Amino acid sequence: METKYKRVVEFSKLTRIFHWIRAITIFVLIGTGFYLGYPFLAPNNFSGEPTGFLYALMRSWHLIFGFALIAVTIFRIYLFFTKECAKERRSFSDFINPMVWIGVIKAYLLLGGHPHLKGSYNPLQLITYITIMLLILAISLTGLVLYANVYHEGFGGFIAPLMKPIEVLCGGLANVRSIHHILTWAFVIFIPIHIYMAVWNATRYPGGGIDSIISGAKFEKE
Repeated sequence: METKYKRVVEFSKLTRIFHWIRAITIFVLIGTGFYLGYPFLAPNNFSGEPTGFLYALMRSWHLIFGFALIAVTIFRIYLFFTKECAKERRSFSDFINPMVWIGVIKAYLLLGGHPHLKGSYNPLQLITYITIMLLILAISLTGLVLYANVYHEGFGGFIAPLMKPIEVLCGGLANVRSIHHILTWAFVIFIPIHIYMAVWNATRYPGGGIDSIISGAKFEKE
């Protein structure tokens, strides 16, 4: 008997766009951030003139992509509460369902198939993505604290009074920088695990698991 599949919309267009913008910004921020922490490369300057501002260029790109990440994160949080992300919000009903938890754990232990979900994410995915969102908010705040301590006019001067309590709460500017650096490593660890699990799910449960973040849809058996 021929198996028939139906197309199920998984992610909205804006959700997919925001996902890839965040992915690009995070990759750029990791690269430029590590360079700012340890400037291992310097341009050749045989003339002695101060023209090889590679460090300043890296700082500029870090700031540009940092503010891009902050902006898209704000819009992504807003989007989550709109009609477009209704299926994503239904993931909370799966989260409180013990049978879904049991099914997901059995699936990851290769002891059974993946349970049917009402939402876009299984409970473990939901916890992971909420944690990542909190990490983005934390690294953005520590980044803004560092920004306000370098740029004392314009936007930096405007947010300085708001960032000062966070600096004090962290125990000083040196601790803010350390926390910012440690949080970066959280993303470095998360990215390969995220890619591996996405490929693993798509391979074990065919139906467009990875394609859905590009096309927005997956295919389920009727």
